[in-house]
Amino acid sequence: MTPAKPRPIPRPKAPSPASLAAHATHPVKVPVVDEITPAQIAAASKFGAVEGDQVVVIDGDNRTPVGPAAGDEPLTPYAKAFIELAAAVERFHARLVGAELGPKDIDESLTNLRSSLETPTVVGNLAALRARFGIVEAEANEVAERVRAERAAAREEAAKAREAIVVQAEELAAKPVEKVHWKNDTARMRDLLEEWKEAQRTGARMAKEAERALWKRFTHARSTFEKARKVHFAMLDKENSSVAGAKEELVARAEALAESTDWDSTARQFKQLMDQWRGAGRGRRSVDDALWARFQGAQESFFTARRAAAEQEEQALAGNVPAKEAAVKDAEALLPIKDLRAAKRDLRSIQDRFDGAGEVPRGDAQKLIRRMSAVEKAVREADQSAWTTRNPEVEARATGAAAQLHAAIGELEQQLDEAKAAKDTRKVKELTESLAARKAWLKQIEALAK
Repeated sequence: MTPAKPRPIPRPKAPSPASLAAHATHPVKVPVVDEITPAQIAAASKFGAVEGDQVVVIDGDNRTPVGPAAGDEPLTPYAKAFIELAAAVERFHARLVGAELGPKDIDESLTNLRSSLETPTVVGNLAALRARFGIVEAEANEVAERVRAERAAAREEAAKAREAIVVQAEELAAKPVEKVHWKNDTARMRDLLEEWKEAQRTGARMAKEAERALWKRFTHARSTFEKARKVHFAMLDKENSSVAGAKEELVARAEALAESTDWDSTARQFKQLMDQWRGAGRGRRSVDDALWARFQGAQESFFTARRAAAEQEEQALAGNVPAKEAAVKDAEALLPIKDLRAAKRDLRSIQDRFDGAGEVPRGDAQKLIRRMSAVEKAVREADQSAWTTRNPEVEARATGAAAQLHAAIGELEQQLDEAKAAKDTRKVKELTESLAARKAWLKQIEALAK
């Protein structure tokens, strides 16, 4: 007997989203075949028969051989196999609804179940089982497509997230050195690596080639940044070492000056050292701070000693103030000058007393010198004025100049009258100004000659 061609598995319409939601809400209970009952065997056996030495399954008008007939109950093993196959369909459906299967698992399970139904080795209601499998298959295909779409979207989002991480790393690596904040940017680069690892652990899997390309860009950016960082800190260490050396030398010089008692010269040297310190630049903070503490300590030691010496000196000089004050008062008593010869004589004597009184505290010295200088200036001016008045040469020059000015004034007055007659306004203005200037000179010369 020629085996009948197996019936194709029906392809019902795919279930609606509502039906899928219902399945998801009320998942199918997974059949567990612990013990197959005689009633189940009897129900399945109705669709089988023994023809010669073969067992056939009755599938509508088709009678398809499924295997050899053996034993007293030849249909029973094939009926049990049918029950197991039906349970396998339902187990697959339950796992499908429970979202336990990925697209690859779904495709493999469908292939295996379809093969078992298309080339049966079981006895049972194949038409009903194929109909049930068709419903499950349509639902499985829809679930597989949905999962594929979700995974594709998740991969796209994962790629975008990784791309964003890589771009940030590349931006850090491309920063001009003068704009890099090494502490913050190094910390950010470390954070980006952690973000990459977290995305790798928890995010959707990316295509290997795409992930490899992004990782290559990311590692290149990190390597570029790290090389720049090492170069920067190597140069910084070199600069810090140079600055520390220069400041160490300044500190040594300051400490050598700390005990000096050459107050003025040493104070100037400390000022020069401070200027050099400012120009030495900044080094490593901890080293700078330690060197500055030593430098400041040496400086403070010197100036403290200088202040103490100045205070002691001023106390010693304070006893000279009364004598100098008395000399200044006697000098001031010469003003206003009535007898120049006597004033000059007395001032010389007072100046000798002033100088002989010795040094006084700086604050007192400045005030007393200022007062004495005022008297000396007044005497000098009076002496100069007297000498100028009786100097024959000055008088002769004054007389000759006065004569010349008188002549020039007369000539200008004549020219002015002519200009006024001619109504030459510009000429009148010029001559008027020239005439006024010469009259002013004449007045000064005549006053000098008196």
